[in-house]
Amino acid sequence: MTSTVLIIGGGIAGPVTAMALREAGIDSTVFEAYQRKADGVGAFLGLAPNGLRALRTLGLDELVQAEGFASPGIRLALSGGRRLMDFSMAGTRPDAPMPITLKRADLYRTLREEAERRGVRFEYGKRLVDAETRDGKVIARFDDGSTAEGDALVGADGLRSRVRELIDANAPAPRYVPYLNTGGYAEGVPVDTPVGTAQMIFGKRAFFGYTPSPDGTVWWFANPPQRGELDPDSLAAIGPEGWRKRLLDLFADDDPLINDLIRATSAIAPCWSTHDVPKVPTWHRDRMVIIGDAAHATAPSAGQGASLAMEDAVELARCLRDLPDADRAFAAFESLRRTRVERIVAQGKRNGDQKAPGVLGRLLLPLVFRLLPKPDLNWMYDYQPEWA
Repeated sequence: MTSTVLIIGGGIAGPVTAMALREAGIDSTVFEAYQRKADGVGAFLGLAPNGLRALRTLGLDELVQAEGFASPGIRLALSGGRRLMDFSMAGTRPDAPMPITLKRADLYRTLREEAERRGVRFEYGKRLVDAETRDGKVIARFDDGSTAEGDALVGADGLRSRVRELIDANAPAPRYVPYLNTGGYAEGVPVDTPVGTAQMIFGKRAFFGYTPSPDGTVWWFANPPQRGELDPDSLAAIGPEGWRKRLLDLFADDDPLINDLIRATSAIAPCWSTHDVPKVPTWHRDRMVIIGDAAHATAPSAGQGASLAMEDAVELARCLRDLPDADRAFAAFESLRRTRVERIVAQGKRNGDQKAPGVLGRLLLPLVFRLLPKPDLNWMYDYQPEWA
Protein backbone atom coordinates (compact mmCIF):
# COMPACT_ATOMS: atom_id res chain seq x y z
CA MET A 1 0.00 0.00 0.00
CA THR A 2 1.36 3.42 -0.99
CA SER A 3 0.95 5.89 1.85
CA THR A 4 3.62 8.57 1.23
CA VAL A 5 4.74 10.03 -2.12
CA LEU A 6 7.58 12.41 -2.96
CA ILE A 7 6.64 14.76 -5.80
CA ILE A 8 9.48 16.45 -7.65
CA GLY A 9 8.36 19.70 -9.27
CA GLY A 10 5.97 22.42 -8.13
CA GLY A 11 4.73 23.80 -11.45
CA ILE A 12 1.36 22.50 -12.67
CA ALA A 13 1.52 18.70 -12.52
CA GLY A 14 3.05 18.63 -9.01
CA PRO A 15 0.43 20.53 -7.02
CA VAL A 16 -2.49 18.93 -8.88
CA THR A 17 -1.03 15.47 -8.28
CA ALA A 18 -0.59 16.27 -4.58
CA MET A 19 -4.23 17.35 -4.28
CA ALA A 20 -5.43 14.29 -6.19
CA LEU A 21 -3.38 12.03 -3.91
CA ARG A 22 -4.87 13.76 -0.89
CA GLU A 23 -8.34 12.99 -2.23
CA ALA A 24 -7.18 9.37 -2.54
CA GLY A 25 -6.01 9.31 1.08
CA ILE A 26 -2.31 9.37 0.23
CA ASP A 27 0.14 11.80 1.84
CA SER A 28 2.67 13.68 -0.29
CA THR A 29 5.26 16.46 -0.23
CA VAL A 30 6.11 18.66 -3.21
CA PHE A 31 9.79 19.52 -3.69
CA GLU A 32 10.42 22.55 -5.93
CA ALA A 33 13.89 23.45 -7.21
CA TYR A 34 13.21 27.19 -7.30
CA GLN A 35 12.02 29.66 -4.72
CA ARG A 36 8.58 31.26 -4.89
CA LYS A 37 9.96 34.09 -7.03
CA ALA A 38 9.85 31.64 -9.96
CA ASP A 39 6.06 32.16 -10.05
CA GLY A 40 6.49 34.93 -12.62
CA VAL A 41 7.94 32.71 -15.34
CA GLY A 42 6.15 32.29 -18.65
CA ALA A 43 3.43 34.26 -20.39
CA PHE A 44 -0.09 32.90 -20.87
CA LEU A 45 -1.64 29.60 -21.84
CA GLY A 46 -4.94 27.93 -22.64
CA LEU A 47 -6.77 25.28 -20.68
CA ALA A 48 -8.99 23.02 -22.75
CA PRO A 49 -12.20 21.33 -21.53
CA ASN A 50 -10.37 18.07 -20.84
CA GLY A 51 -7.96 19.77 -18.45
CA LEU A 52 -10.72 21.68 -16.68
CA ARG A 53 -12.75 18.50 -16.44
CA ALA A 54 -9.82 16.86 -14.65
CA LEU A 55 -9.74 19.82 -12.25
CA ARG A 56 -13.49 19.48 -11.72
CA THR A 57 -12.87 15.98 -10.37
CA LEU A 58 -10.92 17.64 -7.56
CA GLY A 59 -13.21 20.65 -7.10
CA LEU A 60 -10.63 23.00 -8.67
CA ASP A 61 -12.27 24.02 -11.94
CA GLU A 62 -14.16 27.11 -10.78
CA LEU A 63 -11.18 28.34 -8.77
CA VAL A 64 -8.93 28.21 -11.84
CA GLN A 65 -11.58 29.52 -14.25
CA ALA A 66 -11.87 32.67 -12.12
CA GLU A 67 -8.24 33.49 -12.99
CA GLY A 68 -8.85 33.67 -16.75
CA PHE A 69 -11.49 34.30 -19.37
CA ALA A 70 -13.50 32.01 -21.64
CA SER A 71 -11.87 31.56 -25.04
CA PRO A 72 -13.42 28.72 -27.04
CA GLY A 73 -12.94 30.08 -30.57
CA ILE A 74 -9.98 29.97 -32.96
CA ARG A 75 -9.84 31.89 -36.23
CA LEU A 76 -7.12 31.12 -38.77
CA ALA A 77 -6.21 33.73 -41.38
CA LEU A 78 -3.51 34.80 -43.79
CA SER A 79 -1.72 38.07 -43.29
CA GLY A 80 -3.87 40.59 -45.12
CA GLY A 81 -7.10 39.38 -43.60
CA ARG A 82 -8.10 36.40 -45.73
CA ARG A 83 -9.91 34.02 -43.39
CA LEU A 84 -9.03 30.33 -43.69
CA MET A 85 -11.06 28.57 -41.02
CA ASP A 86 -12.93 29.05 -37.75
CA PHE A 87 -13.33 26.26 -35.22
CA SER A 88 -14.17 25.71 -31.58
CA MET A 89 -12.28 24.05 -28.75
CA ALA A 90 -15.42 23.59 -26.65
CA GLY A 91 -15.86 19.89 -27.43
CA THR A 92 -19.17 18.08 -27.76
CA ARG A 93 -20.00 16.95 -24.23
CA PRO A 94 -22.99 18.80 -22.78
CA ASP A 95 -21.25 19.16 -19.41
CA ALA A 96 -18.03 20.54 -20.89
CA PRO A 97 -16.44 23.48 -19.09
CA MET A 98 -15.57 26.38 -21.37
CA PRO A 99 -11.91 26.62 -22.48
CA ILE A 100 -10.08 29.52 -20.85
CA THR A 101 -6.98 31.63 -21.35
CA LEU A 102 -4.99 32.70 -18.28
CA LYS A 103 -1.53 33.81 -17.24
CA ARG A 104 0.82 30.99 -16.36
CA ALA A 105 1.93 32.78 -13.19
CA ASP A 106 -1.69 33.05 -12.02
CA LEU A 107 -2.24 29.34 -12.63
CA TYR A 108 0.92 28.43 -10.68
CA ARG A 109 -0.04 30.68 -7.79
CA THR A 110 -3.63 29.47 -7.62
CA LEU A 111 -2.74 25.79 -7.66
CA ARG A 112 0.02 26.18 -5.08
CA GLU A 113 -2.06 28.29 -2.70
CA GLU A 114 -5.01 25.91 -2.91
CA ALA A 115 -2.77 22.89 -2.39
CA GLU A 116 -1.27 24.53 0.71
CA ARG A 117 -4.76 25.40 1.95
CA ARG A 118 -5.68 21.73 1.64
CA GLY A 119 -2.68 20.70 3.70
CA VAL A 120 -0.10 19.80 1.04
CA ARG A 121 3.49 20.44 2.16
CA PHE A 122 5.89 22.30 -0.14
CA GLU A 123 9.65 22.54 0.23
CA TYR A 124 11.40 25.15 -1.93
CA GLY A 125 15.00 25.34 -3.10
CA LYS A 126 15.15 21.54 -3.33
CA ARG A 127 16.81 20.49 -6.60
CA LEU A 128 16.87 16.72 -7.00
CA VAL A 129 20.27 15.25 -7.80
CA ASP A 130 19.78 11.52 -7.15
CA ALA A 131 17.32 8.91 -5.94
CA GLU A 132 17.50 5.23 -5.07
CA THR A 133 15.15 2.51 -3.93
CA ARG A 134 16.15 0.64 -0.77
CA ASP A 135 14.16 -1.70 1.47
CA GLY A 136 10.91 -0.83 -0.28
CA LYS A 137 11.42 2.94 0.05
CA VAL A 138 12.57 5.66 -2.34
CA ILE A 139 15.26 7.99 -0.98
CA ALA A 140 15.65 11.32 -2.77
CA ARG A 141 18.81 13.42 -2.44
CA PHE A 142 18.87 17.15 -3.09
CA ASP A 143 21.67 19.55 -3.98
CA ASP A 144 21.62 21.16 -0.53
CA GLY A 145 22.63 17.83 1.02
CA SER A 146 19.19 16.98 2.43
CA THR A 147 17.26 13.77 1.79
CA ALA A 148 13.63 12.64 1.85
CA GLU A 149 12.05 9.19 2.00
CA GLY A 150 8.72 7.88 0.68
CA ASP A 151 6.92 4.85 -0.68
CA ALA A 152 7.08 6.26 -4.24
CA LEU A 153 8.49 9.19 -6.18
CA VAL A 154 6.70 11.13 -8.93
CA GLY A 155 8.74 13.16 -11.41
CA ALA A 156 6.65 16.20 -12.31
CA ASP A 157 9.85 18.09 -13.09
CA GLY A 158 9.19 19.16 -16.64
CA LEU A 159 11.00 19.15 -19.94
CA ARG A 160 14.52 18.74 -18.50
CA SER A 161 13.43 16.10 -16.00
CA ARG A 162 16.07 14.73 -13.68
CA VAL A 163 13.72 11.91 -12.68
CA ARG A 164 13.47 10.81 -16.34
CA GLU A 165 17.27 10.48 -16.39
CA LEU A 166 17.32 8.52 -13.14
CA ILE A 167 14.71 6.08 -14.42
CA ASP A 168 16.55 5.58 -17.71
CA ALA A 169 20.03 6.95 -18.31
CA ASN A 170 19.43 6.49 -22.04
CA ALA A 171 16.13 8.38 -22.10
CA PRO A 172 15.80 10.61 -25.18
CA ALA A 173 16.53 14.31 -24.86
CA PRO A 174 13.80 16.80 -25.76
CA ARG A 175 13.43 17.39 -29.50
CA TYR A 176 13.96 20.92 -30.76
CA VAL A 177 11.09 22.27 -32.85
CA PRO A 178 12.55 25.05 -35.05
CA TYR A 179 10.74 28.13 -33.86
CA LEU A 180 10.86 30.41 -30.83
CA ASN A 181 8.18 31.75 -28.52
CA THR A 182 7.63 35.21 -27.12
CA GLY A 183 4.69 37.49 -26.44
CA GLY A 184 3.21 40.19 -24.30
CA TYR A 185 0.20 42.28 -23.37
CA ALA A 186 -0.65 45.31 -25.52
CA GLU A 187 -2.71 48.23 -24.25
CA GLY A 188 -4.70 50.82 -26.14
CA VAL A 189 -4.89 49.01 -29.48
CA PRO A 190 -8.45 48.29 -30.72
CA VAL A 191 -9.02 44.99 -32.53
CA ASP A 192 -12.11 43.69 -34.31
CA THR A 193 -11.71 40.13 -32.97
CA PRO A 194 -14.31 39.41 -30.28
CA VAL A 195 -13.35 38.48 -26.74
CA GLY A 196 -13.33 34.70 -26.56
CA THR A 197 -11.70 34.19 -29.96
CA ALA A 198 -8.00 33.70 -30.65
CA GLN A 199 -6.91 35.16 -33.98
CA MET A 200 -4.08 33.15 -35.58
CA ILE A 201 -2.22 34.71 -38.50
CA PHE A 202 0.10 33.04 -41.00
CA GLY A 203 2.51 35.92 -41.59
CA LYS A 204 4.90 36.10 -44.51
CA ARG A 205 7.89 35.18 -42.36
CA ALA A 206 6.44 34.09 -39.00
CA PHE A 207 3.30 33.06 -37.15
CA PHE A 208 1.43 35.46 -34.87
CA GLY A 209 -1.57 35.04 -32.58
CA TYR A 210 -3.59 37.31 -30.35
CA THR A 211 -6.73 37.32 -28.23
CA PRO A 212 -8.45 40.34 -26.67
CA SER A 213 -9.16 40.07 -22.94
CA PRO A 214 -12.28 41.44 -21.25
CA ASP A 215 -10.37 44.44 -19.84
CA GLY A 216 -9.33 45.61 -23.31
CA THR A 217 -5.74 44.38 -23.13
CA VAL A 218 -4.69 42.28 -26.12
CA TRP A 219 -2.70 39.16 -25.24
CA TRP A 220 -0.39 38.09 -28.08
CA PHE A 221 2.36 35.66 -28.98
CA ALA A 222 4.79 35.30 -31.87
CA ASN A 223 6.79 32.35 -33.21
CA PRO A 224 9.97 33.60 -34.91
CA PRO A 225 11.50 30.78 -36.98
CA GLN A 226 14.91 29.63 -35.81
CA ARG A 227 16.50 26.80 -37.79
CA GLY A 228 19.33 26.04 -35.37
CA GLU A 229 18.71 25.91 -31.63
CA LEU A 230 20.16 28.80 -29.64
CA ASP A 231 21.41 28.21 -26.11
CA PRO A 232 19.64 30.09 -23.27
CA ASP A 233 22.51 32.55 -22.83
CA SER A 234 22.38 33.53 -26.52
CA LEU A 235 18.61 34.05 -26.31
CA ALA A 236 18.90 36.11 -23.13
CA ALA A 237 21.68 38.27 -24.56
CA ILE A 238 19.34 39.73 -27.19
CA GLY A 239 17.15 41.30 -24.49
CA PRO A 240 13.52 42.48 -24.61
CA GLU A 241 14.17 45.55 -26.77
CA GLY A 242 16.33 43.51 -29.11
CA TRP A 243 13.45 41.10 -29.56
CA ARG A 244 11.04 43.98 -30.10
CA LYS A 245 13.18 45.26 -32.98
CA ARG A 246 13.49 41.77 -34.47
CA LEU A 247 9.74 41.23 -34.30
CA LEU A 248 8.99 44.60 -35.87
CA ASP A 249 11.32 43.71 -38.74
CA LEU A 250 9.93 40.18 -39.03
CA PHE A 251 6.32 41.38 -39.39
CA ALA A 252 7.07 44.60 -41.32
CA ASP A 253 5.31 43.30 -44.47
CA ASP A 254 2.29 41.87 -42.63
CA ASP A 255 -0.86 43.41 -41.17
CA PRO A 256 0.05 46.75 -39.55
CA LEU A 257 -1.99 45.67 -36.53
CA ILE A 258 0.71 43.17 -35.61
CA ASN A 259 3.39 45.79 -35.23
CA ASP A 260 0.91 48.12 -33.50
CA LEU A 261 0.47 45.43 -30.85
CA ILE A 262 4.20 44.87 -30.52
CA ARG A 263 4.85 48.61 -30.10
CA ALA A 264 2.04 48.95 -27.56
CA THR A 265 3.55 46.28 -25.29
CA SER A 266 5.52 47.62 -22.36
CA ALA A 267 7.51 44.42 -21.77
CA ILE A 268 8.28 41.74 -24.36
CA ALA A 269 8.56 38.30 -22.75
CA PRO A 270 12.02 36.71 -22.98
CA CYS A 271 12.17 34.41 -26.00
CA TRP A 272 12.39 30.68 -25.40
CA SER A 273 12.92 27.69 -27.67
CA THR A 274 10.22 25.17 -28.55
CA HIS A 275 10.69 21.50 -27.68
CA ASP A 276 8.64 18.38 -27.43
CA VAL A 277 9.26 14.84 -26.21
CA PRO A 278 7.62 12.53 -28.74
CA LYS A 279 8.31 9.19 -27.03
CA VAL A 280 9.94 8.19 -23.77
CA PRO A 281 10.40 4.40 -23.76
CA THR A 282 10.51 4.00 -19.97
CA TRP A 283 8.10 5.91 -17.76
CA HIS A 284 8.65 4.07 -14.47
CA ARG A 285 11.13 1.93 -12.57
CA ASP A 286 11.80 1.05 -8.93
CA ARG A 287 8.85 3.00 -7.47
CA MET A 288 9.63 6.09 -9.57
CA VAL A 289 7.43 7.46 -12.37
CA ILE A 290 7.32 10.52 -14.63
CA ILE A 291 4.23 12.53 -15.56
CA GLY A 292 3.35 15.68 -17.49
CA ASP A 293 6.10 17.28 -19.58
CA ALA A 294 8.68 14.94 -18.07
CA ALA A 295 6.96 12.04 -19.87
CA HIS A 296 5.34 13.65 -22.90
CA ALA A 297 6.07 17.33 -23.48
CA THR A 298 4.06 18.69 -26.40
CA ALA A 299 4.67 21.80 -28.50
CA PRO A 300 2.53 24.80 -27.45
CA SER A 301 0.70 24.61 -30.78
CA ALA A 302 -1.28 21.65 -29.44
CA GLY A 303 -2.72 23.77 -26.63
CA GLN A 304 -2.65 20.71 -24.38
CA GLY A 305 0.47 20.73 -22.19
CA ALA A 306 -1.19 21.91 -18.97
CA SER A 307 -4.39 19.97 -19.62
CA LEU A 308 -2.51 16.69 -20.12
CA ALA A 309 -0.63 17.26 -16.86
CA MET A 310 -3.95 17.66 -15.05
CA GLU A 311 -5.31 14.48 -16.61
CA ASP A 312 -2.14 12.64 -15.57
CA ALA A 313 -2.51 13.80 -11.98
CA VAL A 314 -6.03 12.40 -11.62
CA GLU A 315 -5.31 9.12 -13.37
CA LEU A 316 -2.08 8.51 -11.42
CA ALA A 317 -3.73 9.18 -8.07
CA ARG A 318 -6.57 6.81 -8.98
CA CYS A 319 -4.10 4.04 -9.88
CA LEU A 320 -2.17 4.51 -6.63
CA ARG A 321 -5.43 4.49 -4.68
CA ASP A 322 -6.85 1.36 -6.30
CA LEU A 323 -3.81 -0.89 -6.76
CA PRO A 324 -1.84 -2.50 -3.93
CA ASP A 325 1.68 -1.31 -4.77
CA ALA A 326 3.37 1.52 -6.61
CA ASP A 327 4.95 -0.50 -9.41
CA ARG A 328 1.61 -2.02 -10.44
CA ALA A 329 -0.04 1.37 -10.18
CA PHE A 330 2.62 2.96 -12.38
CA ALA A 331 2.27 0.22 -15.01
CA ALA A 332 -1.50 0.71 -15.07
CA PHE A 333 -1.05 4.48 -15.34
CA GLU A 334 1.25 4.11 -18.34
CA SER A 335 -1.16 1.74 -20.10
CA LEU A 336 -3.97 4.27 -19.60
CA ARG A 337 -2.02 7.27 -20.84
CA ARG A 338 0.68 6.46 -23.38
CA THR A 339 -1.37 6.11 -26.57
CA ARG A 340 -3.39 9.26 -25.94
CA VAL A 341 -0.52 11.55 -24.98
CA GLU A 342 1.76 10.43 -27.81
CA ARG A 343 -1.05 11.06 -30.28
CA ILE A 344 -1.42 14.59 -28.91
CA VAL A 345 2.34 15.23 -29.07
CA ALA A 346 2.23 14.20 -32.74
CA GLN A 347 -0.72 16.54 -33.31
CA GLY A 348 1.22 19.40 -31.74
CA LYS A 349 4.19 18.71 -34.04
CA ARG A 350 1.93 18.80 -37.11
CA ASN A 351 0.36 22.06 -35.94
CA GLY A 352 3.78 23.59 -35.39
CA ASP A 353 5.07 22.48 -38.79
CA GLN A 354 2.24 24.42 -40.43
CA LYS A 355 3.30 27.69 -38.81
CA ALA A 356 6.08 28.31 -41.31
CA PRO A 357 4.72 27.04 -44.65
CA GLY A 358 7.07 29.06 -46.87
CA VAL A 359 6.14 31.15 -49.91
CA LEU A 360 4.63 28.28 -51.90
CA GLY A 361 2.90 26.91 -48.84
CA ARG A 362 1.24 30.26 -48.11
CA LEU A 363 -0.07 30.37 -51.68
CA LEU A 364 -1.54 26.89 -51.30
CA LEU A 365 -3.01 27.35 -47.82
CA PRO A 366 -6.40 28.73 -49.00
CA LEU A 367 -6.80 25.76 -51.35
CA VAL A 368 -5.77 23.29 -48.66
CA PHE A 369 -8.22 24.70 -46.11
CA ARG A 370 -11.02 24.80 -48.70
CA LEU A 371 -10.56 21.20 -49.85
CA LEU A 372 -9.70 19.47 -46.60
CA PRO A 373 -12.41 18.75 -44.02
CA LYS A 374 -12.37 20.76 -40.81
CA PRO A 375 -10.22 18.87 -38.30
CA ASP A 376 -12.17 16.96 -35.66
CA LEU A 377 -10.24 17.42 -32.42
CA ASN A 378 -13.07 16.48 -30.09
CA TRP A 379 -11.20 13.27 -29.23
CA MET A 380 -8.84 15.59 -27.32
CA TYR A 381 -11.39 17.92 -25.77
CA ASP A 382 -14.02 15.34 -24.73
CA TYR A 383 -11.72 13.19 -22.58
CA GLN A 384 -13.10 12.41 -19.13
CA PRO A 385 -10.66 11.16 -16.45
CA GLU A 386 -12.10 8.39 -14.33
CA TRP A 387 -12.24 8.73 -10.56
CA ALA A 388 -15.20 7.01 -8.91
